[in-house]
Amino acid sequence: MFRRKLTALDYHNPSGFDCNDETEFRNFIVWLEDQKIRHYKIEDRGNLRNIPSSEWPKSFEQYLQDVNCPFSVQERQESVDWLLGLAVRFEYGDNGSPVEKYKNCPPATATKAEKPSDPLIHLDSNNPDFKAGVMGLANMLKIQRHDDYLVMLKAIRILIQERLTPEAIAKARQSKEGLPVALDKHILGFDTGDATLNEAAQILRLLHIEELRDLQTRINEAIVAVQAIIADPKTDTSGTQLPAFLSNSEVHIEDIGRTVPIYYSSANSR
Repeated sequence: MFRRKLTALDYHNPSGFDCNDETEFRNFIVWLEDQKIRHYKIEDRGNLRNIPSSEWPKSFEQYLQDVNCPFSVQERQESVDWLLGLAVRFEYGDNGSPVEKYKNCPPATATKAEKPSDPLIHLDSNNPDFKAGVMGLANMLKIQRHDDYLVMLKAIRILIQERLTPEAIAKARQSKEGLPVALDKHILGFDTGDATLNEAAQILRLLHIEELRDLQTRINEAIVAVQAIIADPKTDTSGTQLPAFLSNSEVHIEDIGRTVPIYYSSANSR
């Protein structure tokens, strides 16, 4: 609660100051009097500087009375806040240079502001309105519920970025419609004991095969492109040992414990 005033006074640890720590509190009062308030003469600050003394609370009580603080020793947070306010008035009232320094600073622009790494960390996940909004979005997008509402919000963000952006929608509209597939004509190879699970496994296998075909196409294109460079007469391949897969007509990809052959037409075939 004192961070801004402590920062304005150039205190060495404005964020970690703990007025309930007796030693830290006493050292802070001595620092405040020595560096900022300076109500006592230097020779009169001995009792206040005697931090280990058992009489220090009485010296601090006398100090509060001398500076006309309206709060007592028992009201520690209030007295600290009042002393900080007094120090700020002395610091910026008697010395105008700090104020002038900040007046001459150019205004901050939005382009210079640093963007947070993750804006979700600043949200209050315990807010009832926040929970209701996240739950409404999750129900609308058919996202599975989670005990942590921030996790649900991250899932919503991922879904929107991958499926509901203008680019994703345009790509989905350009995709060709597939042909209907009769699942009963495809052998699964194992039985889960549940007909519904068997159908789901068949669908997953077909989707996986489709992904493998796309991977095969991409690898074929890459190999053909490399072979086109090698076949160029301007390319100096002397002293270069080519990988075996650039000269063979079959490439194997290890995927899920099995070898999938990939066939392509060699760019150098004549």
